Amino acid sequence: MAQRELDAAGIANPALRQAYSQCRALNAAHGRTYYLATRLLPPDRRPAVHALYGFARYVDDLVDEPESDATSEDVRSRIASVERRFADGVAEGRSDLPVVAAVVDTIRRYELDPALFTAFLESMRMDLEITDYRNRTELCRYTYGSAQVIGLQLLPVLGTVTDAATAAPHAAALGDAFQLTNFLRDVAEDLDRGRIYLPADELAAFGVDRARLERCRAQGYADGAVRSALAYQIDRARAVYRHAAPGIDMLSPRSRPCVATAFTLYGAILDRIEAMNYDVFAGRATVGAARKLRVAVPAYLRARQAREQSEKRMKTSHRRDG
Repeated sequence: MAQRELDAAGIANPALRQAYSQCRALNAAHGRTYYLATRLLPPDRRPAVHALYGFARYVDDLVDEPESDATSEDVRSRIASVERRFADGVAEGRSDLPVVAAVVDTIRRYELDPALFTAFLESMRMDLEITDYRNRTELCRYTYGSAQVIGLQLLPVLGTVTDAATAAPHAAALGDAFQLTNFLRDVAEDLDRGRIYLPADELAAFGVDRARLERCRAQGYADGAVRSALAYQIDRARAVYRHAAPGIDMLSPRSRPCVATAFTLYGAILDRIEAMNYDVFAGRATVGAARKLRVAVPAYLRARQAREQSEKRMKTSHRRDG
């Protein structure tokens, strides 16, 4: 399957094929919902999505999964090294670091703005310096680079039926919505890393602070104040989903089933948190395989129909041109 995708995308260079394959493996191993949705894209678009995911995941793991003896300076140095290799790759059109090689090729193919990747790397550095966000404005500065730019990177790959400038705010909002969902699902894990990705002033309105969250983590359950605070945060996240939703119909018909599936499945994580009575310390909110299949199978059929219609239009156009 991976070879067919690379062939469809016209990626012939053996080293590049290997680089894209490594990114695909990262996506398959770590981005379960994201990878499932990617499978609904036309084969020629999938390698670019894998490359974008692979680069982001590689850098994110430098920050979140460092070796046990690595210091913050070690991690900062490694991010700086990736940034230098990225800049060199963009300038030279190649790199010997696979995740950079694949993403540089994707930037060239889809004319992506390298500044989007610089913003992402800046947010990764913020994780080494900032453990709490006083308000939503501060958090949005982080999520612009960690999430909104991902939506903007993907937009040219997915294609649009409107001008990109009109679709861009919705694409950025969708990246933000997914990130906010991750923050809510991963409160316990992030706390274990010393971080809180929820605005402190909004938590304080419910009597919640770091000490209270840490106490709930130690006890293994969320108290009433924390549950109320998380219910409010879910309402805020859903408002971002609502802002993102109109952007799906602005995408190329061949890409809509992919994004609609991700939209539904990520939103379902919020449903699971609600079903758990907002107790994110009792277990990780996940979407079951049955729910994923109920969403993915109809989406697959829509994606196949969209591809067939696109191919039919192309054949008709070629006959007319002939």
